Amino acid sequence: MKSFTSQLFIRLVLISWVLFDIASYYNVSVDAFVLHLPSAKHTVLPSAQTGSTTTVVLFSKIVSDDDDNPSIINDDDVLLFRRIFTNDIPLLDVRAGVEFAKGAFPTSVNMPILNDEQRHLVGICYKENGSKAAYELGVELVTPVQEQLINAWKKHAEANPTGYLYCFRGGSRSAISQKGLRQMAGVEYPRVAGGYKAMRQFLLNELEQVQDLPIVMIGGRTASGKTHLLKHFTQFVDLEGLANHRGSAFGALVDPQPTQINFENDVAIAFLKLQQQQSSSSSLTDSDSGSGQHAIFIEEEGRRIGRLTLPLSMYRSMVDHYPCVELITPWEDRVRVCMKDYVTDMFPLFESSYGDLAHEKFRNAHLNSLDRIKKRLPDHDVIRQQVTEALDLFEQNDGDDSGFHQPIEQMLHFYDKMYDYQSSQRNGTVLFRGDSKAIIDWAESKEGRRTLAAL
Repeated sequence: MKSFTSQLFIRLVLISWVLFDIASYYNVSVDAFVLHLPSAKHTVLPSAQTGSTTTVVLFSKIVSDDDDNPSIINDDDVLLFRRIFTNDIPLLDVRAGVEFAKGAFPTSVNMPILNDEQRHLVGICYKENGSKAAYELGVELVTPVQEQLINAWKKHAEANPTGYLYCFRGGSRSAISQKGLRQMAGVEYPRVAGGYKAMRQFLLNELEQVQDLPIVMIGGRTASGKTHLLKHFTQFVDLEGLANHRGSAFGALVDPQPTQINFENDVAIAFLKLQQQQSSSSSLTDSDSGSGQHAIFIEEEGRRIGRLTLPLSMYRSMVDHYPCVELITPWEDRVRVCMKDYVTDMFPLFESSYGDLAHEKFRNAHLNSLDRIKKRLPDHDVIRQQVTEALDLFEQNDGDDSGFHQPIEQMLHFYDKMYDYQSSQRNGTVLFRGDSKAIIDWAESKEGRRTLAAL
């Protein structure tokens, strides 16, 4: 019986993977399949082991693997998805590795049936020799790892009993995984109806609603210390933290930025969690008590943070109506903050990642960032020479950062002009201006609490 179940599992896997996942390799995918459904279109594939035929049923609709066709999400889906994302419920993603790399969710773990190399081989075989040859190659590749895969799924399910599994649309791949767990490992594990596509659509819908939240921006010139002030408040979303970038041309960190999809997912989830915290508060809400703590603080940003772009509706709201508090920081303090953020605090990150190559990588990062804005930066060549000399001094004199002061001041003048222009395009109300302490005192004052509570 176990042998029969094992053979059936392999056939189900390959029918799904060759005709669903491999087809998506060429930008199409078969939506789903079921066994022996008389009313549907039948496709007959030969068994690789016996030469007999196995009848399967394929839904005939072919669709592209993108977000252009929104999923239909009902009220029960919304409740489930909200619970998954606000409670960090573990997710088992059985999509292909290339799909997972493009976009996934923070608590998801990828355990596909075929790895990317195997998938590529079967895809080439499918394209050059047809479905029969691809099926046979797939059986050859899956059979040795079948038990290992089921055990990995089982281990994950037992370690995360409250979790769910999903594929792209909640169709054949997740159904096969669920069936394999049940029949070969004795584990019942729920799957997400609608799969990745439905959960992604839910988060996109949530992003569209962010424009209506009581958001307050923290504005201010480059190196004013906006991020430090942001984290003083109870309720905030650190967009630059989620983007893994400090916002300016020099803001790239050692670790790469997330994908655009993952960034959008993370932003939506961050706002969801804050709303959940508010709804779970005591019956006397913050707004009723006049505390103003229902306001959500973010940093004022341009449309792009590094190579990532803010959701369009959020950026338009930043320009059109979000109110702000403007952080005013003395020039000397801004130079110090810039030095700290981009030199003294950043270099240790390069040391821990690159070791003996840290200075070389650090030099390349700064000079390449400077060159990217060459067309917009007056006196680029002069500033580049200053930065080069500063890097030489920093490397040769055991971290002497004194050479950076002059180019930092010139760069701050450049960014101040950009900030003045961008500020002139903003239409939101300035609620308060002051230094960091003054803003904190205002937000905690009776007037500030009343103003924030009225948003």
